[in-house]
Amino acid sequence: MKELSVAIGVSRPTLSRYFQDPDSVRRSTSERIRRELEKIEYVPNFFATRMNRKTTGLIGVIIPYLNDLFFTNLLQAIESAAMEAGFTVIMQCSHSDPQIEARAAETFMSMSMDGALVVPLGNQSDIKTHERLNARLPYVLVDSRPNTMPDVDFVGTDHPRSTRLITEYLCRVGESPILLGMPRVNFNALERERAYIAVMESLGHEPVVIGTDLVEEGWYFESHGEAVLDAAFARGRFTDRSILCVNDRVAIGALRAASRHGLVPGRGASGGLRIAGHDDYPLCPYTTPALTTVAQDVEKIGRAAVSRLVRKMQGKAEGTSPEIELFDGVLKLRESA
Repeated sequence: MKELSVAIGVSRPTLSRYFQDPDSVRRSTSERIRRELEKIEYVPNFFATRMNRKTTGLIGVIIPYLNDLFFTNLLQAIESAAMEAGFTVIMQCSHSDPQIEARAAETFMSMSMDGALVVPLGNQSDIKTHERLNARLPYVLVDSRPNTMPDVDFVGTDHPRSTRLITEYLCRVGESPILLGMPRVNFNALERERAYIAVMESLGHEPVVIGTDLVEEGWYFESHGEAVLDAAFARGRFTDRSILCVNDRVAIGALRAASRHGLVPGRGASGGLRIAGHDDYPLCPYTTPALTTVAQDVEKIGRAAVSRLVRKMQGKAEGTSPEIELFDGVLKLRESA
């Protein structure tokens, strides 16, 4: 600051006020400082300029997977809303590892983030790490709300209602669906499984759940869905059934298994096979056939999460009970069902 003020020819307090708010100094002085800074291509140190402020202007976000376009879209919605609110987003990925998730949380605390948004790993998450994070920073859970964290604000989808929506639809257009689930490590998948069972029983149908056992270590989503149905189709099972997949990535694997066995899911296809998913993964309209699913409103979820977090950071959150905001899913009818 001293060197800059001498080089520009203004006092250090004036230069300091300019960096805090260019409008706080005379217009002619502000323009002079701006021109001189451009000449030397000055770039302020982001962290140094915030060391003496009450706020860093940073929001930390933890997501579980980098290779999932659902989380890419969610992060985009969060970042857009955060920028509009005047904050910068720092993202960390937990890579579906509780230890990495814990390290990311510790990093956010060490950086004095103003707040954090976390998509947890379900009940695998280290509850002690989340308790420390909750004690140190305003923080909100997004997309998944594990049983171990009932006292934390949450923004996500109403999975029981969205699961009912797609299950009832499949029951209307054909034989009642079976559920292609996944190993019980994903909290949202488990919540949808329970919802499916409840809906089927309420409609007088017998729920049938497959695919909850681990096929192979490291196989997740697409590989899991493909392997489970490949084995079933090879034995002649479920080739004429409606199959509700616990999420769209599992459903994409299921579509591949159907193709391998010469099966064409869809309302217009012979044989009765239908395949549907949940989430409206961005590639769903471009699969063959295009995948019927339930869309989560990712844009609203991301913006609502940022809005809630900002209110907490500003001390405007009301009440002591956790605030839960759930959004309805929207049925997306396409060729596969």
